[in-house]
Amino acid sequence: MTVTLKDFYADWCGPCKTQDPILDDLEEEYGEVDFEKINVDEEQDVANEYHVRSLPTLIVENDDGIVERFVGVTQADDIEDALNQASA
Repeated sequence: MTVTLKDFYADWCGPCKTQDPILDDLEEEYGEVDFEKINVDEEQDVANEYHVRSLPTLIVENDDGIVERFVGVTQADDIEDALNQASA
């Protein structure tokens, strides 16, 4: 099963910069998960498709669809729970 974490961000977003090191650590730990960074200023069509209205927004999805959506800075434990659920 393919698991993806989509990180919707913008370069001007302060909370997004806070989220980055958390995601960097998880990306090292969860090598089987596809981590996608989506700059909403450059990829507005993708942001609209996922109804992103606030930043940062993280979306965990698998082959069945969206498993979890997080809005705002999210701690590693919560993201790990969603990644594990998506992989199950």
